[in-house]
Amino acid sequence: MSDLKFLKKYFSDLKDLLNNEKYFEDLVKVKEILQKTQSEGKKTMIFGNGGSAAIASHFSVDLTKNARVRCTNYNESDLLTCFSNDYGYERWVEKAIEFYGDEGDSLILISAGGNSPNMTNGAKYARKKKIKKIITFTGNDKNNNLAELGDINFWVNSKAYNHIENVHQILLLSLVDLIIGKTEYPPN
Repeated sequence: MSDLKFLKKYFSDLKDLLNNEKYFEDLVKVKEILQKTQSEGKKTMIFGNGGSAAIASHFSVDLTKNARVRCTNYNESDLLTCFSNDYGYERWVEKAIEFYGDEGDSLILISAGGNSPNMTNGAKYARKKKIKKIITFTGNDKNNNLAELGDINFWVNSKAYNHIENVHQILLLSLVDLIIGKTEYPPN
């Protein structure tokens, strides 16, 4: 396959993955959840691994700065290494929620494969902590562990990790613009 054909197929596949009516309905629901969380004086917490951690950071900053909805992420190397060393990598998200989460907060967890133990353990703990809503972003197999634990799950029907992560990023950043109500605005 030529490079040009590869790229045409690549972007066509991404377009097909994004054209999902359920995403549109769920994005409106998540917008309402995030705004309600904010109006009640609570915050949204977001976590991801690897590329998903970078997406979480980008979304958190834009949601807070541009949409004025408080969102925190936990990607600091000192926090990750401390909690992973002291509690095990499988429990670092759970421990971050324990130490930083408050009853009534909302939670977003991103896992391209949907079976990362640190994310699933975090979701299970969040239920005990009375986190208000759990929103998950996954891919690969539809019935993955994390999707089962969310109130709303954005599942990408793909096994291609870059497609999954690209769709996750587009969906999350579209939430920022949906809350603001436009796509073009000056940096604040």
